[in-house]
Amino acid sequence: MRGTVRDLSREPEIRAALAKHVEIGDGLEIVEANLTSDDGWADAVRGCAYVLHVASPFPNYMPKTDEELVVPAREGTLRVLRAAAEAGASRVVLTSSMAAIVYGHGDADTQVFDERQWSVPEDCPPYAKSKTIAERAAWDFVEALPEDVPMELSVINPGAVLGPLLGSHYSTSGEIVRKMMTREIPGTARLGFAMVDVRDVASAHLKAMTVPEAAGKRFCCAIEHAWFGDVAEILDRHFGPKGYKIPTRKLPNFMVRLVALFDPTVRTVVGDLGKNWSMDNRQIKEMLDWQPHTFEEMVVDMAQTMIEQGVVTK
Repeated sequence: MRGTVRDLSREPEIRAALAKHVEIGDGLEIVEANLTSDDGWADAVRGCAYVLHVASPFPNYMPKTDEELVVPAREGTLRVLRAAAEAGASRVVLTSSMAAIVYGHGDADTQVFDERQWSVPEDCPPYAKSKTIAERAAWDFVEALPEDVPMELSVINPGAVLGPLLGSHYSTSGEIVRKMMTREIPGTARLGFAMVDVRDVASAHLKAMTVPEAAGKRFCCAIEHAWFGDVAEILDRHFGPKGYKIPTRKLPNFMVRLVALFDPTVRTVVGDLGKNWSMDNRQIKEMLDWQPHTFEEMVVDMAQTMIEQGVVTK
C-alpha cells in the first residue's frame, strides 16, 4: 500500500496519526508528489492495480480567481490518470463531489439530484467549478484511452463530509462544526448540504475499487440534506451540558451576508443560502451495499474528536 504527501517532512506525523487507529507496520510506503508537478507520480503508482485519487484544493476562503482551484484540480487529476494508465493500473477511483452535480439546474428545492446530472461550470462557485471540470476531464481521458489500455474509472461524489478526525487536521466541511463549538458565529444560517460521514466516504471508495459493476459509474455519496441549524441542535444537545455554548439562534439572511464580509469561510457558501439539496443515493446503496452512519453520529463523532485533538476548547 502506498500513499502520497506534498512534503515528506509530514511522514512521521501521518504515520503517528494512522497508528492510533490501524496496525500499519511496514505495510505503508509514502511518496512525495504534488498536483502541480509531474514529479513523483510514476513512483507513487508503480505496480498498483488500483489507484485512489482523493486530493483536490478546497480552501476555506474565496479564491481571487477560479483558476486557483480549477488548474490544480484538473491538471492534478490528469497527472494521476496518466501515471496510472502508464503503470498498468486496472482501475482508478476519483473523489469528485456533489458540487459537480447540483449547480445550474434552477430551483434546488423542486429537484432530487442523481448521478445523471452535471453542474454547469458557468453557474458554479469556484470549488464546484473546479470539481466539475476535473471530473469531466477524467471521464474524457479514460474514454480516449486506446483499447490496449483497459483502465477503468469509478467516481465517488460526496456531500459535505463530517465524522471523526484522525488527527488535528480536518476538512473544510469541518468548519461547520468547529465554528459552532467555539462560538465563532453568533447563530446558524439558513444553509445546508447533503451530509456524509468520512468513514462512509472511505468505505465507498474501497467498494468502488473492487466491485466489478462500479466501473464507469458515478455515485452520489451522502445521506439526507440537513440544515446548519440541525447541526447546532445536535451539538447543543450533546455538548451543551458539558459547558460548550452552541449558537442555536437562527440568523436572517441579511445578517449572514454581513458576516460574510468579514469571514472568508462564510463568504464561500453565502450564495447557497436557503437551497435544499435533495439527492437520490439508491445507486450507491444497491450497487456498493453502502450502509452509512446516521447524521447524528457523524456530527457528534466529529465534535468529540475535535475536543480530543485540541481543535476546540471551551
